[in-house]
Amino acid sequence: MSLDSLKSAVPDYAKDLKLNLGSVIGNSDLPAQQLWGTVLATAIASRSPIVLRELEPEAKANLSPEAYSAAKSAAAVMAMNNVFYRTRHLLSDHEYGTLRAGLRMNVIGNPGVDKVDFELWSFAVSAINGCGMCLDSHEQVLRKAGVDRETIQEAFKIAAVVEAVGVTLDAEAVLAAE
Repeated sequence: MSLDSLKSAVPDYAKDLKLNLGSVIGNSDLPAQQLWGTVLATAIASRSPIVLRELEPEAKANLSPEAYSAAKSAAAVMAMNNVFYRTRHLLSDHEYGTLRAGLRMNVIGNPGVDKVDFELWSFAVSAINGCGMCLDSHEQVLRKAGVDRETIQEAFKIAAVVEAVGVTLDAEAVLAAE
């Protein structure tokens, strides 16, 4: 199971996705921990069993146990936060924004890895989950930490391609079962 297996599973009509998958993961300028943490967190966020099954072993092989756990934590906590903060933002009653969230998210303050890496993974998951408030928040933290726009864009390119591959392969699996 690997990136190559995943690329070979992408149908011909989605050739751009296959090429982009090889490019954003195979030719990334991100350091290994940032790259593979982003890959793992977005594979989880994509909710695609095929994508997760193919990318997780390679991510695990390229991450320390702490980074592996932190990337999964980023996907988990952002699954909750993205729904909560996106809903709060979309409601026309802005009083919800004044209420205490009351949700545990301790891992954000102590992720067990470099804070920048965790923020990058959280940002990428937020891109998949479509939470503008979370995207803005994580982007600001990353920029204040000195992360350049190109690095941040690299993370959301990975998110975009991983999500698109998941959608495509999951659709193909459903269509093949008919």
